[in-house]
Amino acid sequence: MAVVRVRQHVNPLSEKYQIPIPFPDWSQVFPHPQRPLHIDIGSAKGVFAMEMARLQPEWNLLGLEIRKPLAEESQRRKEELGLTNLHLMFCNANISFRPLMESWGAANPLQQVSIQFPDPWFKKRHQKRRVLQPELVNDIVAFLPSGGRIVIQSDVEDLALDMVERLGEHPQLVRTANYWLPESPFPAQTDRERVTLEQGLPVYRAIFSKP
Repeated sequence: MAVVRVRQHVNPLSEKYQIPIPFPDWSQVFPHPQRPLHIDIGSAKGVFAMEMARLQPEWNLLGLEIRKPLAEESQRRKEELGLTNLHLMFCNANISFRPLMESWGAANPLQQVSIQFPDPWFKKRHQKRRVLQPELVNDIVAFLPSGGRIVIQSDVEDLALDMVERLGEHPQLVRTANYWLPESPFPAQTDRERVTLEQGLPVYRAIFSKP
């Protein structure tokens, strides 16, 4: 298999990422579209999403990735594995999350959103490029049902604190614990999580739920 090489970071504010994308007929994508939906924002190579789809066949998984070559390659890999409860697609979540959810119509099955190890954009002037902006938080909460949750993970404490602050500002979200969670709530790991833990470094985790 050819190795897909892409830039490690892309600027989500650049013009080419502001164009709305078409969405599929979800009833054609998932054999059981009514099953609970987990959206993984920033799915990268899809390693986490594929393992989650394998381990939790009662869920549908949707991975959103802004780097188009990675999204396309991970979707090809998913098809090779025959994971019918998983779809991976190119998407700038900050632009397309709301229309994506609207494309499901009244039968919105969203139950969970994960944002794991996103690009940190360390420089102050670049932090507006971080994925979890207030507008995205508002869009997620608008479609998240009562009992639904948002899970964030990062190996950069400053970024994790920023995400916690963004989510904590929303009046309809409640943090489930006022400390970093010692273990992931998921049975699968991302590539970044695995490497970080193998190096003995900390991972900063938090969960917010909608009462």
